[in-house]
Amino acid sequence: MPPHDQPIALEFFAGGGLARLGLSARFDVAWANDLDAMKCKAWRDNFGADGLVEGDVANIQVDDLPPRPALAWASFPCQDLSLAGDRAGLTGGRSGTLFAFMARLAELRDRGDPPEVVVLENVKGLLSSHGGRDLAAIFSSLSGLGYVAGCLEMDAAWFLPQSRSRIFIIAVRQNLEIPTALLSHHDRPCVFQTPAILKAQAALPNALKWFVPSPPKPSVSLPDILDPTDTSWWDADKLTIFQQQLSDKHRGRLDALLGTPGRHLGAMYRRIRREDGLKQQRAEIRFDGKVGCLRTPAGGSSRQFWLVVDRGTLNIRPINPREAMRLMGVPDSYQLPKGTLAGLKIAGDGVAVPVVSWLSEQLLAPLVACSRS
Repeated sequence: MPPHDQPIALEFFAGGGLARLGLSARFDVAWANDLDAMKCKAWRDNFGADGLVEGDVANIQVDDLPPRPALAWASFPCQDLSLAGDRAGLTGGRSGTLFAFMARLAELRDRGDPPEVVVLENVKGLLSSHGGRDLAAIFSSLSGLGYVAGCLEMDAAWFLPQSRSRIFIIAVRQNLEIPTALLSHHDRPCVFQTPAILKAQAALPNALKWFVPSPPKPSVSLPDILDPTDTSWWDADKLTIFQQQLSDKHRGRLDALLGTPGRHLGAMYRRIRREDGLKQQRAEIRFDGKVGCLRTPAGGSSRQFWLVVDRGTLNIRPINPREAMRLMGVPDSYQLPKGTLAGLKIAGDGVAVPVVSWLSEQLLAPLVACSRS
């Protein structure tokens, strides 16, 4: 379908445009907004300047938004909701910007132009933030704007070799007659209706139980991600420090692999753990075919590293920006920003592209089609 025939999507909190990459097969992302200058430059470098508004979402004018939007997507800031953040919730300065987005939705409604579908994406901490009150506040706000909503928990590990669980709130206009094929029930369970989702939604009146089918088995494995041209492997001194940071449990895992033939690819994070009342920095490893959830590069525990065990030899180096983008399902044609930290920030703050693509294909596009039929 030519872009001008596709339904229009608005990409709020756009970052480097990863949601756009996932939506573009079925939507024309005709407008986007972000506050971060580096991310906006990356967006323009990859998609052009047309339609991008750099600035605070609170300052967006409704007249700047294109007419008849079908979808409003908002991957709103997660720092105040993340388990790694300070858990300030929606009262925090960053995640609280969600309500500026809600104000833009209200203005679109008042213009007589409300999006048929709204998607909010955030970390799993949203489900439990302030004992579930933040999630209830979001549902209440959407209801006041004329929407009914439901949640899904989708892990990038269904599509990519990265553990990255995210919550998606999908809302539609209250007067829409939703096809039963798009709803889950006890005879038709949905893998993305996880126990955490079911528990959270049990406290929410009229919450919808969306159905999205399980995707095919991932075609990308961890070795496909590795950049063979990167030779920034650690020297002997760094490897010694790493060995000292292993707990007995993780040292046992590594020693077992070092004693086996073949090549093994794994990942490592540094963590601060409390042991015997004292804080200790620990190196924690995994060799299960996945890396841990990518984070923005802020703080000593945010960087992730490759571990390669090959015939008794250990090598370690950081995951580079291109590899991080591959772990997010971003094609190598994507132009990275200058600087290692900038590229890692876009990946760590982003949403996995194939997750968005699958959600768009299986639920969002059918909902828009139903609304416009």
